[in-house]
Amino acid sequence: MKLPFIIICDDDVQVLRAIQRDIRNEYRDDYRVAATESANEALELIKELKLKNETVALFISDQRMPEMEGIVFLEKAKEIFPDAKQVLLTAYSDIEAAIRAINNVKLDYYLLKPWNPPEEKLYPVINELLEDWQAFYKPDHEGIRIIGFQWSPRSHRLKEFLSGNLVPYIWMDVEDNQDSEKYLVSAKSSYSDLPLVVLKDGSVLSNPELPELAASVGLQQKPLNEMYDVLIIGAGPAGLAASVYGSCEGLKTLLIEKSNPGGQAGNSARIENYLGFPSGLSGAELTRRAISQTTRFGTEILTPKEVKTVTVQDGYKIIEMTDGTVVHSKSIIIATGAAYAKLDIEGIEKFTGAGIYYGAASIVANACKNEAVYIIGGGNSACQAAMYMSKFASEVNILIRRDSLKQTAANYLFENISKTPNIKILPNTEVVAVSGDRVLEKITIKNSKEGEERTVATKALFVYVGVKPGTSWLNGLVMKNEKGFILTGSDLMKEKSFLATWKQDREPYICEASTPGIFAAGDVRFGAMTGISSAVGEGAMAIRFIRKYLQET
Repeated sequence: MKLPFIIICDDDVQVLRAIQRDIRNEYRDDYRVAATESANEALELIKELKLKNETVALFISDQRMPEMEGIVFLEKAKEIFPDAKQVLLTAYSDIEAAIRAINNVKLDYYLLKPWNPPEEKLYPVINELLEDWQAFYKPDHEGIRIIGFQWSPRSHRLKEFLSGNLVPYIWMDVEDNQDSEKYLVSAKSSYSDLPLVVLKDGSVLSNPELPELAASVGLQQKPLNEMYDVLIIGAGPAGLAASVYGSCEGLKTLLIEKSNPGGQAGNSARIENYLGFPSGLSGAELTRRAISQTTRFGTEILTPKEVKTVTVQDGYKIIEMTDGTVVHSKSIIIATGAAYAKLDIEGIEKFTGAGIYYGAASIVANACKNEAVYIIGGGNSACQAAMYMSKFASEVNILIRRDSLKQTAANYLFENISKTPNIKILPNTEVVAVSGDRVLEKITIKNSKEGEERTVATKALFVYVGVKPGTSWLNGLVMKNEKGFILTGSDLMKEKSFLATWKQDREPYICEASTPGIFAAGDVRFGAMTGISSAVGEGAMAIRFIRKYLQET
Protein backbone atom coordinates (compact mmCIF):
# COMPACT_ATOMS: atom_id res chain seq x y z
CA MET A 1 0.00 0.00 0.00
CA LYS A 2 1.27 3.47 -0.90
CA LEU A 3 1.85 5.76 2.05
CA PRO A 4 0.22 9.22 2.04
CA PHE A 5 2.36 12.33 1.63
CA ILE A 6 3.25 15.20 3.92
CA ILE A 7 4.27 18.21 1.78
CA ILE A 8 6.50 20.94 3.26
CA CYS A 9 7.22 24.29 1.58
CA ASP A 10 9.60 26.95 2.95
CA ASP A 11 12.03 29.25 1.13
CA ASP A 12 14.27 29.53 4.21
CA VAL A 13 16.67 26.60 3.78
CA GLN A 14 17.54 26.33 7.46
CA VAL A 15 13.90 26.30 8.55
CA LEU A 16 13.03 23.84 5.77
CA ARG A 17 15.76 21.42 6.81
CA ALA A 18 14.75 21.66 10.47
CA ILE A 19 11.04 21.00 9.93
CA GLN A 20 11.79 18.28 7.36
CA ARG A 21 14.16 16.55 9.79
CA ASP A 22 11.69 16.64 12.67
CA ILE A 23 8.74 15.47 10.58
CA ARG A 24 10.73 12.63 8.98
CA ASN A 25 12.12 11.45 12.31
CA GLU A 26 8.62 11.09 13.75
CA TYR A 27 6.43 10.07 10.81
CA ARG A 28 8.64 8.28 8.25
CA ASP A 29 7.06 4.87 8.98
CA ASP A 30 3.55 6.02 8.06
CA TYR A 31 4.02 8.92 5.63
CA ARG A 32 6.24 9.97 2.77
CA VAL A 33 7.71 13.44 3.30
CA ALA A 34 8.45 15.79 0.37
CA ALA A 35 10.01 19.23 0.89
CA THR A 36 10.80 22.13 -1.42
CA GLU A 37 12.02 25.74 -1.24
CA SER A 38 9.70 26.91 -4.04
CA ALA A 39 5.95 27.36 -3.72
CA ASN A 40 5.54 27.03 -7.49
CA GLU A 41 7.54 23.79 -7.53
CA ALA A 42 5.43 22.51 -4.66
CA LEU A 43 2.22 23.21 -6.59
CA GLU A 44 3.58 21.38 -9.64
CA LEU A 45 4.47 18.43 -7.42
CA ILE A 46 0.97 18.42 -5.91
CA LYS A 47 -0.65 18.42 -9.36
CA GLU A 48 1.58 15.53 -10.40
CA LEU A 49 0.63 13.55 -7.30
CA LYS A 50 -3.04 14.13 -8.09
CA LEU A 51 -2.59 12.76 -11.61
CA LYS A 52 -0.89 9.67 -10.17
CA ASN A 53 -3.78 9.09 -7.72
CA GLU A 54 -1.49 9.67 -4.76
CA THR A 55 -2.79 11.00 -1.44
CA VAL A 56 -1.70 14.03 0.58
CA ALA A 57 -2.53 14.10 4.27
CA LEU A 58 -0.87 17.34 5.37
CA PHE A 59 0.54 20.58 3.96
CA ILE A 60 3.05 22.62 5.99
CA SER A 61 3.99 26.02 4.59
CA ASP A 62 5.86 29.09 5.79
CA GLN A 63 3.90 32.33 5.55
CA ARG A 64 6.63 34.60 4.18
CA MET A 65 7.82 33.30 0.80
CA PRO A 66 8.90 35.39 -2.24
CA GLU A 67 6.81 33.59 -4.90
CA MET A 68 3.59 33.74 -2.91
CA GLU A 69 2.47 33.97 0.69
CA GLY A 70 1.96 30.73 2.53
CA ILE A 71 -1.76 31.43 2.87
CA VAL A 72 -2.08 31.73 -0.91
CA PHE A 73 -0.10 28.52 -1.42
CA LEU A 74 -2.28 26.61 1.03
CA GLU A 75 -5.42 27.93 -0.62
CA LYS A 76 -4.25 26.66 -4.03
CA ALA A 77 -3.12 23.34 -2.55
CA LYS A 78 -6.52 22.86 -0.93
CA GLU A 79 -8.20 23.13 -4.33
CA ILE A 80 -6.24 20.05 -5.41
CA PHE A 81 -6.41 18.04 -2.17
CA PRO A 82 -9.40 19.51 -0.28
CA ASP A 83 -9.30 16.95 2.55
CA ALA A 84 -5.64 17.47 3.47
CA LYS A 85 -4.85 19.24 6.73
CA GLN A 86 -2.99 22.56 6.65
CA VAL A 87 -0.39 24.12 8.96
CA LEU A 88 1.06 27.61 8.53
CA LEU A 89 4.53 28.35 9.95
CA THR A 90 4.59 31.92 11.26
CA ALA A 91 6.71 34.40 13.11
CA TYR A 92 5.06 36.28 15.95
CA SER A 93 4.57 39.30 13.65
CA ASP A 94 2.49 37.15 11.25
CA ILE A 95 -0.11 36.00 13.78
CA GLU A 96 -2.70 38.47 12.51
CA ALA A 97 -2.37 37.07 8.98
CA ALA A 98 -2.66 33.53 10.35
CA ILE A 99 -5.88 34.39 12.18
CA ARG A 100 -7.29 35.85 8.96
CA ALA A 101 -6.36 32.60 7.23
CA ILE A 102 -8.40 30.64 9.76
CA ASN A 103 -11.46 32.61 8.63
CA ASN A 104 -10.69 32.85 4.92
CA VAL A 105 -9.13 29.51 3.95
CA LYS A 106 -10.15 27.41 6.98
CA LEU A 107 -6.56 26.97 8.12
CA ASP A 108 -6.26 24.08 10.58
CA TYR A 109 -3.37 25.41 12.66
CA TYR A 110 -0.70 28.09 12.75
CA LEU A 111 2.60 27.16 14.37
CA LEU A 112 4.98 29.73 15.79
CA LYS A 113 8.69 29.45 14.97
CA PRO A 114 10.78 28.07 16.56
CA TRP A 115 8.95 24.93 17.68
CA ASN A 116 11.59 23.50 19.99
CA PRO A 117 11.33 21.10 21.65
CA PRO A 118 9.26 19.32 18.95
CA GLU A 119 8.06 16.74 21.48
CA GLU A 120 6.09 19.52 23.18
CA LYS A 121 5.36 22.11 20.49
CA LEU A 122 5.28 20.23 17.17
CA TYR A 123 4.39 16.56 17.46
CA PRO A 124 1.22 16.94 19.59
CA VAL A 125 -0.19 19.36 16.99
CA ILE A 126 0.73 17.19 13.99
CA ASN A 127 -0.46 14.02 15.74
CA GLU A 128 -3.89 15.50 16.33
CA LEU A 129 -4.24 16.73 12.75
CA LEU A 130 -3.15 13.42 11.26
CA GLU A 131 -5.48 11.49 13.58
CA ASP A 132 -8.37 13.65 12.36
CA TRP A 133 -7.35 13.07 8.75
CA GLN A 134 -6.93 9.31 9.20
CA ALA A 135 -10.35 9.02 10.84
CA PHE A 136 -12.07 9.91 7.57
CA TYR A 137 -9.57 8.56 5.06
CA LYS A 138 -9.81 5.05 3.71
CA PRO A 139 -7.66 3.66 0.89
CA ASP A 140 -9.88 2.84 -2.06
CA HIS A 141 -9.10 -0.86 -2.02
CA GLU A 142 -9.84 -1.22 1.70
CA GLY A 143 -13.06 0.71 2.08
CA ILE A 144 -16.56 -0.57 2.73
CA ARG A 145 -18.68 0.05 -0.36
CA ILE A 146 -22.32 1.05 -0.62
CA ILE A 147 -23.79 0.44 -4.08
CA GLY A 148 -27.17 1.94 -4.88
CA PHE A 149 -29.17 4.76 -6.43
CA GLN A 150 -28.16 8.27 -5.35
CA TRP A 151 -31.68 9.50 -4.58
CA SER A 152 -32.91 6.30 -2.91
CA PRO A 153 -34.16 6.63 0.70
CA ARG A 154 -32.77 3.17 1.46
CA SER A 155 -29.30 4.14 0.23
CA HIS A 156 -29.45 7.41 2.14
CA ARG A 157 -30.36 5.57 5.35
CA LEU A 158 -27.21 3.41 5.12
CA LYS A 159 -24.93 6.33 4.19
CA GLU A 160 -26.32 8.44 7.02
CA PHE A 161 -25.82 5.63 9.53
CA LEU A 162 -22.22 4.85 8.56
CA SER A 163 -21.30 8.55 8.37
CA GLY A 164 -22.90 9.23 11.74
CA ASN A 165 -21.01 6.35 13.31
CA LEU A 166 -17.73 7.50 11.74
CA VAL A 167 -17.33 4.38 9.61
CA PRO A 168 -15.58 5.32 6.32
CA TYR A 169 -17.19 3.99 3.17
CA ILE A 170 -17.00 4.38 -0.60
CA TRP A 171 -20.25 5.37 -2.30
CA MET A 172 -20.93 3.94 -5.77
CA ASP A 173 -23.92 5.24 -7.71
CA VAL A 174 -25.04 2.52 -10.13
CA GLU A 175 -26.15 5.14 -12.64
CA ASP A 176 -22.78 6.93 -12.77
CA ASN A 177 -20.11 4.50 -11.59
CA GLN A 178 -19.14 1.90 -14.20
CA ASP A 179 -17.30 -0.25 -11.64
CA SER A 180 -20.50 -0.83 -9.68
CA GLU A 181 -21.72 -3.37 -12.23
CA LYS A 182 -18.92 -5.83 -11.46
CA TYR A 183 -19.99 -5.92 -7.81
CA LEU A 184 -23.58 -6.66 -8.82
CA VAL A 185 -22.39 -9.49 -11.06
CA SER A 186 -20.05 -10.88 -8.40
CA ALA A 187 -22.81 -10.85 -5.78
CA LYS A 188 -25.33 -12.32 -8.28
CA SER A 189 -27.61 -9.39 -7.48
CA SER A 190 -29.95 -7.19 -9.49
CA TYR A 191 -31.13 -3.60 -9.16
CA SER A 192 -34.05 -4.78 -7.03
CA ASP A 193 -31.57 -5.96 -4.36
CA LEU A 194 -30.04 -2.50 -3.94
CA PRO A 195 -28.55 -1.04 -1.93
CA LEU A 196 -25.71 -3.51 -1.50
CA VAL A 197 -23.02 -3.19 1.15
CA VAL A 198 -19.69 -4.82 0.27
CA LEU A 199 -17.66 -5.36 3.44
CA LYS A 200 -13.86 -5.38 3.73
CA ASP A 201 -13.72 -9.18 3.57
CA GLY A 202 -15.72 -9.20 0.33
CA SER A 203 -18.98 -10.44 1.84
CA VAL A 204 -22.16 -8.68 0.69
CA LEU A 205 -25.26 -7.47 2.53
CA SER A 206 -28.37 -6.78 0.48
CA ASN A 207 -30.45 -3.85 1.78
CA PRO A 208 -29.49 -4.66 5.40
CA GLU A 209 -31.29 -3.45 8.49
CA LEU A 210 -29.18 -1.12 10.59
CA PRO A 211 -28.48 -3.60 13.44
CA GLU A 212 -27.20 -6.15 10.92
CA LEU A 213 -24.98 -3.54 9.30
CA ALA A 214 -23.76 -2.34 12.70
CA ALA A 215 -22.76 -5.82 13.78
CA SER A 216 -20.98 -6.42 10.45
CA VAL A 217 -18.81 -3.30 10.79
CA GLY A 218 -17.89 -4.06 14.41
CA LEU A 219 -20.15 -1.74 16.43
CA GLN A 220 -20.97 -3.11 19.89
CA GLN A 221 -24.45 -4.64 20.08
CA LYS A 222 -24.66 -6.26 23.53
CA PRO A 223 -23.94 -4.81 26.99
CA LEU A 224 -21.04 -6.46 28.80
CA ASN A 225 -22.62 -6.12 32.25
CA GLU A 226 -26.05 -6.56 33.82
CA MET A 227 -25.84 -3.56 36.18
CA TYR A 228 -24.49 -0.04 35.57
CA ASP A 229 -24.10 3.03 37.74
CA VAL A 230 -25.44 5.29 35.02
CA LEU A 231 -27.17 4.52 31.73
CA ILE A 232 -27.31 7.37 29.22
CA ILE A 233 -29.95 7.38 26.49
CA GLY A 234 -28.85 9.47 23.51
CA ALA A 235 -25.33 10.16 22.22
CA GLY A 236 -25.58 13.81 21.21
CA PRO A 237 -23.24 16.39 22.81
CA ALA A 238 -25.06 16.17 26.17
CA GLY A 239 -25.00 12.37 26.27
CA LEU A 240 -21.38 12.13 25.12
CA ALA A 241 -20.29 14.72 27.68
CA ALA A 242 -22.14 12.88 30.45
CA SER A 243 -20.47 9.62 29.42
CA VAL A 244 -17.01 11.21 29.52
CA TYR A 245 -17.52 12.71 32.98
CA GLY A 246 -19.27 9.60 34.29
CA SER A 247 -16.59 7.15 33.18
CA CYS A 248 -13.63 9.32 34.16
CA GLU A 249 -15.09 9.57 37.69
CA GLY A 250 -15.24 5.81 37.95
CA LEU A 251 -18.93 5.23 37.30
CA LYS A 252 -19.79 2.13 35.28
CA THR A 253 -21.34 3.83 32.25
CA LEU A 254 -23.44 2.58 29.33
CA LEU A 255 -24.38 4.88 26.43
CA ILE A 256 -27.27 3.88 24.13
CA GLU A 257 -27.88 5.57 20.77
CA LYS A 258 -30.70 4.63 18.39
CA SER A 259 -29.04 5.94 15.23
CA ASN A 260 -26.01 8.23 14.93
CA PRO A 261 -23.77 9.59 17.71
CA GLY A 262 -23.35 13.35 17.66
CA GLY A 263 -27.02 14.30 17.33
CA GLN A 264 -27.81 17.36 15.23
CA ALA A 265 -24.31 18.69 15.94
CA GLY A 266 -22.80 15.62 14.29
CA ASN A 267 -24.16 16.79 10.92
CA SER A 268 -22.63 20.27 11.18
CA ALA A 269 -20.08 20.85 8.44
CA ARG A 270 -18.27 23.55 10.43
CA ILE A 271 -18.59 24.62 14.08
CA GLU A 272 -16.62 27.82 14.55
CA ASN A 273 -17.70 29.05 17.99
CA TYR A 274 -16.75 26.04 20.15
CA LEU A 275 -14.26 26.94 22.87
CA GLY A 276 -10.68 25.87 22.23
CA PHE A 277 -10.91 25.35 18.46
CA PRO A 278 -9.99 28.69 16.86
CA SER A 279 -10.00 27.24 13.34
CA GLY A 280 -13.30 25.47 13.93
CA LEU A 281 -14.08 21.80 13.48
CA SER A 282 -16.78 19.70 11.90
CA GLY A 283 -19.49 17.96 13.88
CA ALA A 284 -18.03 14.63 12.78
CA GLU A 285 -14.60 15.61 14.15
CA LEU A 286 -16.11 16.71 17.47
CA THR A 287 -18.07 13.45 17.68
CA ARG A 288 -15.00 11.34 16.87
CA ARG A 289 -12.96 13.08 19.56
CA ALA A 290 -15.73 12.62 22.12
CA ILE A 291 -16.17 8.93 21.31
CA SER A 292 -12.41 8.32 21.49
CA GLN A 293 -12.27 10.12 24.81
CA THR A 294 -15.21 8.38 26.45
CA THR A 295 -14.26 4.86 25.29
CA ARG A 296 -10.74 5.45 26.61
CA PHE A 297 -12.27 5.99 30.04
CA GLY A 298 -14.27 2.75 29.72
CA THR A 299 -17.73 3.78 28.47
CA GLU A 300 -19.64 1.12 26.55
CA ILE A 301 -21.56 2.41 23.51
CA LEU A 302 -24.42 0.46 21.94
CA THR A 303 -25.70 1.55 18.53
CA PRO A 304 -28.19 1.31 16.92
CA LYS A 305 -30.26 0.47 19.99
CA GLU A 306 -33.61 1.93 20.94
CA VAL A 307 -35.11 1.92 24.42
CA LYS A 308 -38.65 0.53 24.56
CA THR A 309 -39.58 0.87 28.23
CA VAL A 310 -38.09 1.88 31.58
CA THR A 311 -39.51 0.58 34.84
CA VAL A 312 -38.40 1.23 38.41
CA GLN A 313 -38.15 -1.49 41.06
CA ASP A 314 -36.77 -0.78 44.55
CA GLY A 315 -35.02 2.30 43.15
CA TYR A 316 -33.26 0.36 40.38
CA LYS A 317 -34.05 1.19 36.76
CA ILE A 318 -34.88 -1.68 34.41
CA ILE A 319 -34.36 -0.78 30.77
CA GLU A 320 -35.80 -2.94 27.98
CA MET A 321 -34.75 -2.28 24.39
CA THR A 322 -36.81 -2.92 21.28
CA ASP A 323 -34.72 -6.02 20.46
CA GLY A 324 -35.58 -7.55 23.85
CA THR A 325 -32.26 -6.79 25.56
CA VAL A 326 -32.71 -5.92 29.26
CA VAL A 327 -30.18 -4.04 31.35
CA HIS A 328 -30.27 -2.60 34.89
CA SER A 329 -28.92 0.71 36.13
CA LYS A 330 -28.85 2.69 39.36
CA SER A 331 -29.52 5.94 37.48
CA ILE A 332 -30.48 7.19 34.03
CA ILE A 333 -29.73 10.30 32.00
CA ILE A 334 -32.18 11.03 29.19
CA ALA A 335 -30.31 12.98 26.50
CA THR A 336 -32.37 12.14 23.42
CA GLY A 337 -32.28 15.72 22.15
CA ALA A 338 -34.73 17.24 19.73
CA ALA A 339 -35.20 16.47 16.03
CA TYR A 340 -36.10 18.87 13.24
CA ALA A 341 -39.86 19.11 12.82
CA LYS A 342 -41.40 17.42 9.78
CA LEU A 343 -42.85 19.76 7.20
CA ASP A 344 -46.65 19.70 7.11
CA ILE A 345 -46.98 19.51 3.32
CA GLU A 346 -49.16 17.02 1.47
CA GLY A 347 -47.23 14.12 -0.07
CA ILE A 348 -43.88 15.10 1.43
CA GLU A 349 -43.27 11.74 3.10
CA LYS A 350 -42.47 9.90 -0.14
CA PHE A 351 -39.57 12.28 -0.84
CA THR A 352 -37.89 11.95 2.56
CA GLY A 353 -34.42 10.62 1.75
CA ALA A 354 -35.18 11.04 -1.96
CA GLY A 355 -34.58 14.77 -2.26
CA ILE A 356 -35.88 16.04 1.08
CA TYR A 357 -33.52 15.78 4.03
CA TYR A 358 -33.78 16.78 7.66
CA GLY A 359 -30.20 17.86 8.23
CA ALA A 360 -27.66 15.58 6.51
CA ALA A 361 -26.36 18.22 4.07
CA SER A 362 -22.79 16.92 4.33
CA ILE A 363 -23.86 13.44 3.20
CA VAL A 364 -25.68 14.63 0.07
CA ALA A 365 -23.43 17.57 -0.86
CA ASN A 366 -21.32 15.75 -3.43
CA ALA A 367 -24.43 14.71 -5.36
CA CYS A 368 -25.54 18.36 -5.59
CA LYS A 369 -22.63 19.58 -7.71
CA ASN A 370 -23.72 22.35 -10.07
CA GLU A 371 -27.32 22.09 -8.84
CA ALA A 372 -29.61 24.71 -7.27
CA VAL A 373 -30.56 23.60 -3.76
CA TYR A 374 -32.87 25.02 -1.10
CA ILE A 375 -32.49 25.20 2.69
CA ILE A 376 -35.37 25.96 5.04
CA GLY A 377 -34.35 27.69 8.26
CA GLY A 378 -32.31 30.62 9.46
CA GLY A 379 -30.60 29.23 12.56
CA ASN A 380 -26.93 28.40 12.93
CA SER A 381 -27.31 24.81 11.70
CA ALA A 382 -29.05 25.96 8.52
CA CYS A 383 -26.37 28.60 7.90
CA GLN A 384 -23.53 26.13 8.47
CA ALA A 385 -25.19 23.78 5.97
CA ALA A 386 -25.53 26.62 3.46
CA MET A 387 -21.85 27.54 3.74
CA TYR A 388 -20.85 23.90 3.20
CA MET A 389 -23.26 23.37 0.30
CA SER A 390 -21.99 26.53 -1.42
CA LYS A 391 -18.77 24.65 -2.22
CA PHE A 392 -20.71 22.13 -4.30
CA ALA A 393 -24.00 23.59 -5.51
CA SER A 394 -24.19 26.29 -8.15
CA GLU A 395 -26.80 28.10 -6.09
CA VAL A 396 -27.89 27.80 -2.45
CA ASN A 397 -31.20 29.42 -1.49
CA ILE A 398 -32.01 30.00 2.19
CA LEU A 399 -35.74 30.30 2.86
CA ILE A 400 -36.70 32.15 6.04
CA ARG A 401 -40.03 33.38 7.36
CA ARG A 402 -38.56 36.52 8.92
CA ASP A 403 -37.43 39.74 7.27
CA SER A 404 -33.70 39.20 7.81
CA LEU A 405 -31.30 36.35 8.45
CA LYS A 406 -29.55 38.58 10.97
CA GLN A 407 -32.49 38.10 13.33
CA THR A 408 -31.82 34.37 13.75
CA ALA A 409 -28.20 33.52 12.85
CA ALA A 410 -24.94 34.14 14.70
CA ASN A 411 -23.20 37.27 13.46
CA TYR A 412 -20.12 35.45 12.13
CA LEU A 413 -22.33 33.17 10.02
CA PHE A 414 -24.40 36.07 8.74
CA GLU A 415 -21.22 37.87 7.64
CA ASN A 416 -19.77 34.75 5.97
CA ILE A 417 -23.00 34.14 4.07
CA SER A 418 -23.15 37.78 2.98
CA LYS A 419 -19.71 37.37 1.41
CA THR A 420 -20.57 34.13 -0.43
CA PRO A 421 -21.83 35.00 -3.93
CA ASN A 422 -23.73 31.79 -4.69
CA ILE A 423 -25.86 31.93 -1.51
CA LYS A 424 -29.18 33.77 -1.80
CA ILE A 425 -31.46 34.67 1.09
CA LEU A 426 -35.21 34.62 0.40
CA PRO A 427 -36.97 36.37 3.31
CA ASN A 428 -40.67 35.97 4.21
CA THR A 429 -40.70 32.75 2.17
CA GLU A 430 -41.93 29.22 2.84
CA VAL A 431 -42.43 25.98 0.89
CA VAL A 432 -46.09 25.20 0.22
CA ALA A 433 -45.86 22.22 -2.15
CA VAL A 434 -43.43 19.56 -3.41
CA SER A 435 -43.67 17.37 -6.50
CA GLY A 436 -41.85 14.73 -8.49
CA ASP A 437 -42.15 11.19 -9.80
CA ARG A 438 -40.00 8.85 -7.70
CA VAL A 439 -37.70 11.61 -6.41
CA LEU A 440 -38.08 15.31 -5.67
CA GLU A 441 -38.13 17.40 -8.84
CA LYS A 442 -39.87 20.70 -7.96
CA ILE A 443 -40.96 22.77 -4.99
CA THR A 444 -43.44 25.64 -4.81
CA ILE A 445 -42.42 28.59 -2.65
CA LYS A 446 -44.59 31.47 -1.44
CA ASN A 447 -43.73 34.99 -0.33
CA SER A 448 -45.95 35.61 2.69
CA LYS A 449 -45.91 39.40 2.32
CA GLU A 450 -46.64 39.65 -1.38
CA GLY A 451 -48.63 36.43 -1.67
CA GLU A 452 -46.69 35.47 -4.80
CA GLU A 453 -46.12 31.76 -5.51
CA ARG A 454 -43.63 30.25 -7.93
CA THR A 455 -42.46 26.73 -8.72
CA VAL A 456 -38.75 26.01 -9.05
CA ALA A 457 -36.79 22.92 -10.07
CA THR A 458 -34.49 21.33 -7.50
CA LYS A 459 -33.11 17.93 -6.56
CA ALA A 460 -32.53 18.73 -2.89
CA LEU A 461 -34.40 20.48 -0.10
CA PHE A 462 -32.83 20.56 3.37
CA VAL A 463 -34.97 21.25 6.44
CA TYR A 464 -33.57 22.93 9.56
CA VAL A 465 -36.66 24.28 11.31
CA GLY A 466 -38.55 23.52 14.49
CA VAL A 467 -37.67 21.05 17.17
CA LYS A 468 -39.54 18.07 18.52
CA PRO A 469 -38.13 16.40 21.67
CA GLY A 470 -37.37 12.69 21.53
CA THR A 471 -39.64 11.75 24.43
CA SER A 472 -42.65 9.98 22.89
CA TRP A 473 -41.40 6.61 24.19
CA LEU A 474 -41.40 7.78 27.82
CA ASN A 475 -45.18 7.62 28.32
CA GLY A 476 -45.84 8.37 31.99
CA LEU A 477 -42.35 7.66 33.34
CA VAL A 478 -41.55 11.34 33.94
CA MET A 479 -43.50 14.59 33.80
CA LYS A 480 -43.35 16.58 30.57
CA ASN A 481 -44.77 19.89 29.41
CA GLU A 482 -47.40 20.19 26.68
CA LYS A 483 -44.71 20.11 23.94
CA GLY A 484 -43.03 16.96 25.30
CA PHE A 485 -39.96 18.50 26.96
CA ILE A 486 -38.98 16.89 30.28
CA LEU A 487 -39.66 18.97 33.38
CA THR A 488 -36.86 18.99 35.96
CA GLY A 489 -35.84 20.69 39.21
CA SER A 490 -37.69 23.87 40.13
CA ASP A 491 -39.94 23.62 37.06
CA LEU A 492 -41.27 20.34 38.45
CA MET A 493 -42.19 21.97 41.73
CA LYS A 494 -44.49 24.43 39.94
CA GLU A 495 -46.72 21.59 38.77
CA LYS A 496 -49.89 20.87 40.78
CA SER A 497 -49.32 17.12 40.64
CA PHE A 498 -45.71 17.36 41.87
CA LEU A 499 -46.37 16.55 45.54
CA ALA A 500 -48.52 13.58 44.55
CA THR A 501 -45.61 11.97 42.69
CA TRP A 502 -42.47 13.17 44.51
CA LYS A 503 -42.03 11.36 47.84
CA GLN A 504 -38.42 12.25 48.69
CA ASP A 505 -37.39 14.29 51.74
CA ARG A 506 -35.36 16.56 49.49
CA GLU A 507 -36.22 18.74 46.52
CA PRO A 508 -35.37 17.39 43.04
CA TYR A 509 -31.93 18.33 41.77
CA ILE A 510 -31.61 20.92 39.00
CA CYS A 511 -31.77 18.43 36.13
CA GLU A 512 -33.63 15.60 37.92
CA ALA A 513 -36.98 14.48 36.55
CA SER A 514 -40.11 13.52 38.52
CA THR A 515 -38.77 10.00 39.09
CA PRO A 516 -35.79 10.08 41.51
CA GLY A 517 -32.57 8.97 39.87
CA ILE A 518 -33.74 9.83 36.35
CA PHE A 519 -32.14 12.98 34.95
CA ALA A 520 -32.45 14.96 31.70
CA ALA A 521 -29.73 16.87 29.89
CA GLY A 522 -29.52 18.93 26.71
CA ASP A 523 -32.28 19.97 24.32
CA VAL A 524 -34.73 17.40 25.67
CA ARG A 525 -34.91 19.20 29.03
CA PHE A 526 -37.41 22.05 29.41
CA GLY A 527 -35.62 25.32 30.08
CA ALA A 528 -32.25 24.15 28.77
CA MET A 529 -30.22 26.64 26.74
CA THR A 530 -29.65 25.60 23.15
CA GLY A 531 -26.21 25.14 21.64
CA ILE A 532 -23.41 22.58 21.76
CA SER A 533 -21.52 24.20 24.63
CA SER A 534 -24.69 24.35 26.74
CA ALA A 535 -25.46 20.70 26.01
CA VAL A 536 -21.94 19.66 27.04
CA GLY A 537 -22.33 21.63 30.27
CA GLU A 538 -25.68 19.99 30.98
CA GLY A 539 -24.23 16.53 30.50
CA ALA A 540 -21.44 17.31 32.98
CA MET A 541 -23.93 18.83 35.43
CA ALA A 542 -26.15 15.74 35.30
CA ILE A 543 -23.21 13.54 36.33
CA ARG A 544 -22.46 15.83 39.26
CA PHE A 545 -25.98 15.34 40.64
CA ILE A 546 -25.99 11.63 39.86
CA ARG A 547 -22.99 11.28 42.15
CA LYS A 548 -24.95 13.01 44.91
CA TYR A 549 -27.94 10.78 44.21
CA LEU A 550 -25.84 7.60 44.35
CA GLN A 551 -24.22 8.68 47.60
CA GLU A 552 -27.60 9.11 49.29
CA THR A 553 -29.13 5.82 48.11
